[in-house]
Amino acid sequence: MAKQSSQERISEKLHIGNGTKTHKKNIVIFICILAVIIIFGIIGLLLFFKLDTTEKRNVVVTPENVEETLEQMKEKTQAGQYEVTMNTTWEFEKGDSASTNAYVENSTSNANDVYFDVIRNDTGEAILKSPIIPVGSHLENITLDKPLDAGTHACMLTYHLLDSSGNPVSKLNINLKIHVAD
Repeated sequence: MAKQSSQERISEKLHIGNGTKTHKKNIVIFICILAVIIIFGIIGLLLFFKLDTTEKRNVVVTPENVEETLEQMKEKTQAGQYEVTMNTTWEFEKGDSASTNAYVENSTSNANDVYFDVIRNDTGEAILKSPIIPVGSHLENITLDKPLDAGTHACMLTYHLLDSSGNPVSKLNINLKIHVAD
């Protein structure tokens, strides 16, 4: 009987020890499963909401994409955006005379006053710095600040959009050809 009592006590101790080990294993397994669920949940949320980290940039307008760009801008002109109304080839009889066709308008559909600079592509020299053009106003009979020699000159016209305090908020670049006849 004493032998049986001693075996029962050993059995109880082993049973208690196994129960504790099983309980600890269950907790570890539960924590691992919970961690995996949390990780997959985070990955799923990131994929679902896929954050857009691409940098937004202005588009250089060329004669080939001017119509498409104008249409896109008309559809979504907001503060900080600009609807372009101008011609992209300016004609001058002489390098220091007023243009026969240059026209730049700040459309009434725009929200910002603007000014623009015309820079020669070959030298980087500014050949025209416009005054501020309020919404609904335009410039015509434009004369260059620095005369050009006869020929066709590739230039970049950069619009600077202004906030209500007159500070630049964004800009838009457009290719421009200037042709001087004489």
